[in-house]
Amino acid sequence: MKIRFATFILLLALLFMPSSSAQAQGPGGDIFLLGQNYTLESDDALDGSLAVVGGNAKIEEDATVNGDVALIGGNLTVTGEINGNVALIGGNLTVSGEVNGDLVVIGGQILLTETAVVRGDVVTMGGQVTKEPGAEVSGEIVNNAPPVAVPDVPGAPQVPNTPGFNISINPFWEIASVFGRALAVAAIGMLLALFLQPQMERVGDAVTHQPFMAGSFGLLAVILTPLAIVIMTVTIILIPVAILVAFIIPLAWLFGAIALGQEVGERFTRAINQSWAPVLATGFGTFLLMLVGGFVELIPCVGWLLPLIIGLMGIGGVAMTWFGTRSTPGSTVNAQVVEVPPAS
Repeated sequence: MKIRFATFILLLALLFMPSSSAQAQGPGGDIFLLGQNYTLESDDALDGSLAVVGGNAKIEEDATVNGDVALIGGNLTVTGEINGNVALIGGNLTVSGEVNGDLVVIGGQILLTETAVVRGDVVTMGGQVTKEPGAEVSGEIVNNAPPVAVPDVPGAPQVPNTPGFNISINPFWEIASVFGRALAVAAIGMLLALFLQPQMERVGDAVTHQPFMAGSFGLLAVILTPLAIVIMTVTIILIPVAILVAFIIPLAWLFGAIALGQEVGERFTRAINQSWAPVLATGFGTFLLMLVGGFVELIPCVGWLLPLIIGLMGIGGVAMTWFGTRSTPGSTVNAQVVEVPPAS
């Protein structure tokens, strides 16, 4: 099954989008809104992608979006046309128009009315797809519906018990777990921002300016750390050191994730032309990063890939900067300006 996840595009945009201008623009470019509603009125066209966080969006009849649409924590109503993929996290989607792409909703419902036309796949996680008679879907429909209980039929032969797996998944509990984990890491991030803000800035700068190098360092650290622990354990005398080393990777992951969250929060504030306290920006950015990563992780088969990449880059940034105690070559963090004395 071919699914193009617009959530992946959105998360990378949050991490690496230009900090100079990412707020709402005119109909001639991409639009990014935070805490605002958006309506594309009839006969208007948006030649770019639309991303809305904490707000609702509506594409009216005869309106056209030539790009992807992604929402977090909001509802989307489409009565016009979208030439791209649509992704929602924590919101409901109603389609009465035409979508020339895939629909992905995590933690919400999808309603395809009788006039809806979807030329792609329709996927939900923690929700259901309602398709009215007359709605057209060219691709597959993956409906995350709860299991149906089969009633007992009188006189039917009993099926003998066979060994197997008893899997019970509650999508609402999984969604609550994602929110809880995001809040916990965000709280830790706000606490670290009070004491280790310069160190986190160095880590975030290393990851955003050298993402491939950071990912390579992170992968190398994950591979070599268990080997080092085994060698230390064999020597017996280094067992206490091995126990300490065992905590390095989890701590590096946590520190790297918060450093990336701080970077996301700072870029958010610059994008909306606001000035937030570093503690607040770090907490918000970390919460958003963990929330999006947690929801993406719920996607079957491939959901683990994006959190793994982000985690490796965070660990690599920590390794490259020695937990933020030094800057990488070419870093602009804490750079000192050397004043040249005037010529005599």
